[in-house]
Amino acid sequence: MGVHSRLTFFFILIFGIFHLGKPDLTGDKNALLTLRSSVVGWKLNWTSTQSSAPCNWEGIVCENNRVAVLRLPGTGLIGKIPMGVFGNLTHLRTLSLRLNALSGPLPSDLAMCTDLRNLYLQGNRISGEIPDFLFKLPNLVRLNLAGNNFSGEISPSFNNLTRLGTLYLDGNELTGSIPELNLPDLVQFNVSNNHLNGSIPKKLRTMKASSFSGNSLCGGPMGHCPGEPEDGQPKKKKLSAGAIAGIVIGSIVGFLLILLILFFLCRKKSSGKTRAVDVSTAKNPNEVEMGGDKGIGEENGNGNHGGGNAAAAVGAGTLAASAVASKDVNSGLGMKKLIFFGNAPRSFDLEDLLRASAEVLGKGTFGTAYKAVLEVGTIVAVKRLKDVTISEKEFREKIETVGSMQNESLVPLRAYYYSGDEKLLVYDYMSMGSLSALLHGNRGSGRTPLNWETRSGIALGAARGISFLHSQGSHISHGNIKSSNILLTKTYEARVSDFGLAQLVGPNATPNRVAGYRAPEVTDPRRVSQKADVYSFGVLLLELLTGKAPTHALLNEEGVDLPRWVQSVVREEWTAEVFDLELLRYQNVEEEMVQLLQLAIDCAAQYPDKRPTMAEVTKRIEELRPTREQDPSSDLVEGEDGSSQQTSSVG
Repeated sequence: MGVHSRLTFFFILIFGIFHLGKPDLTGDKNALLTLRSSVVGWKLNWTSTQSSAPCNWEGIVCENNRVAVLRLPGTGLIGKIPMGVFGNLTHLRTLSLRLNALSGPLPSDLAMCTDLRNLYLQGNRISGEIPDFLFKLPNLVRLNLAGNNFSGEISPSFNNLTRLGTLYLDGNELTGSIPELNLPDLVQFNVSNNHLNGSIPKKLRTMKASSFSGNSLCGGPMGHCPGEPEDGQPKKKKLSAGAIAGIVIGSIVGFLLILLILFFLCRKKSSGKTRAVDVSTAKNPNEVEMGGDKGIGEENGNGNHGGGNAAAAVGAGTLAASAVASKDVNSGLGMKKLIFFGNAPRSFDLEDLLRASAEVLGKGTFGTAYKAVLEVGTIVAVKRLKDVTISEKEFREKIETVGSMQNESLVPLRAYYYSGDEKLLVYDYMSMGSLSALLHGNRGSGRTPLNWETRSGIALGAARGISFLHSQGSHISHGNIKSSNILLTKTYEARVSDFGLAQLVGPNATPNRVAGYRAPEVTDPRRVSQKADVYSFGVLLLELLTGKAPTHALLNEEGVDLPRWVQSVVREEWTAEVFDLELLRYQNVEEEMVQLLQLAIDCAAQYPDKRPTMAEVTKRIEELRPTREQDPSSDLVEGEDGSSQQTSSVG
């Protein structure tokens, strides 16, 4: 470096330090120029003579006229990071210097960046112990120090970072044991390829073996430790002789009781063989319902949203259609027929439906849904409507309109039945259940995380279905958009269900749990505008992105006011913290996630005229979701986390 270059660097450094106490954009600019002069990057084209603000520089994002994001991955940065840089960039929320050749220890003025959420330094040559000042950054959510030369032990002070969701320390020179980490939000953890030893703390044993490989660790996925029971629990005491005798006697009594119950059940079945069964038996407390959300998009009676197995196969004549035979014949109306729509295959009739075995899928807004398995093997979903308040003529007119709507993003209505007592709708059966079940059904250790590609694809499919409905006329809307009415094919493609049913039923048919999706201007759930549909879709998008259920969306659970909660967070600071933890790993699509979040906020605007149309919504999702040829799992490699390796209803 020549004399002129050294003098230039000296004055820039002094000027940067001089502005350290000035919390403004000018100070941020000088700090960035100091960084550039110290660790020159061959891809970094910042210049001190550039008249525009640093907000227009490559890798810089500003908020409220301050630098909030600094991303310089793989830009050829070489050398040590000097003091006097981060001490002025105090509004930083994201710092990414990954995949460079930075060396030496981290500068201590990084401790002044207390707003920092995301710190990505993987793939450098940074050395020394992990500095204590990192534990004074209380808002850290993602920390990646993998692939450096950090040494020393892993400090228990990591417990100070109570919001931490990602911690990658793999590929360093760390020694000692792993401390007990009590981090409730931690979902990504890796300490592989260090020099660690000892027992893996119990709270970390749910992590994969690849998170600990390349060390001398034991416990959990690495096998039990010497002297420790294989299940990690103390051995249970042997049962006493009295306890064993009690178990034997209890088993004998229980066996005799079961035999007695079976005897009475057989007698009851034989005596009632020729008696017609009313559909109301579907509501009998003796019938155990299937655990949810699989047929045509309604919540089950217990709010499990898909949790549980089919507990009852209801025999022939116990489906809602069985009541048609008994009630109509008794009233002198005679048997009516199923009315099919368009070119729908007529492979069965009402009599076939009567003989079908059925399972209760759930009880929802408009009635009870059943899975019906016909004798020929065909499976259909049947919805038995409740609280239908309109005349037969009006019903037929409206349902004919619904049946005429055919689109690949809608669950097709194949047939219907109408009598004085029963109104049945027959749909295609969707074996993968609803979006609600997928999002909220199983949050345990056996859950398969929903990646970004799946979620954005579901959003696009649902948007296309609702947009198609709106295109059929300005008076046509869905009227009941919610996650339990978005059903999924075997390839997780979205199909909108329950469209056009809101005007068929009385106002009392809409329970409180729909309130979380309902636009503020809606007072009559039977009269929902297209703009109100857009609001509901916005809440649905927020549910997809946050993983949280809207207020009262789940029975027995309060949920949250999603639009208000998200807007409050965004108002305070534009942060990725609103996203579901399962999405945190997909850092290379963070921009797309933020764009979809902004679209959701636009849809859920307080005033209808501020909301976009569904056609506009669909276009925006298509634009932010480019076709990806690679496996979605590749997001893990490319991301910043650097993981090593179915109107007013139809009327």
